[in-house]
Amino acid sequence: MLRGHRMKALLKRMLDPEEFLSDYGVRSVSRYHLEHPYIYRAEGRSLSVDDEPSESRSRLFGGNSNWRGPIWFPMNFLIIESLHKFHHYYGDDFKIEYPTGSGTFVTIDQVAAELTTRLVRIFLQNSEGARQVNALYPRFQEDEYFRDYVPFYEYFDGDTGRGAGASHQTGWTGIIAKLLQPRRDYKLIETVPEKQNRSTTK
Repeated sequence: MLRGHRMKALLKRMLDPEEFLSDYGVRSVSRYHLEHPYIYRAEGRSLSVDDEPSESRSRLFGGNSNWRGPIWFPMNFLIIESLHKFHHYYGDDFKIEYPTGSGTFVTIDQVAAELTTRLVRIFLQNSEGARQVNALYPRFQEDEYFRDYVPFYEYFDGDTGRGAGASHQTGWTGIIAKLLQPRRDYKLIETVPEKQNRSTTK
């Protein structure tokens, strides 16, 4: 429901590595609040919210940071799907700076592709054969009986991509399967090829 200029203002913050953009997706709270907590004052009390990228620093909510900084797949999936829909409306002429402050301008569809790449990076093996989801669990990285069984954690550390919370949350983290499906005309920023003539592709 956003007009173009409002959408650009929103994405400017969402795609800023100093705020919401992580190497592994979009954070649920801006990293800005790590140093600048949001403080709400009411009835003589001060309540604050800061960036908690993984487990909570308190025992409230059972130690779950409860959307106060980690990467959650439902939110990221909805962002990506919405960007695809906006690209269908605005087309390739509507450009967004990505990441914010980089001076590189790309299509909304390319932003969606790049966010997908960041989420997928949590699960796939890197150049050293390790998976970020298991960043703190050497046995799961190295043991031949564990390393290829990938857990679908409830949420992921906003800084490291490490899995946190329940390790069997296929109910929503399983949507990574949808994001892994090939998408027609996906163009990553590294190559930015010219769009193929649709009449020559099936």
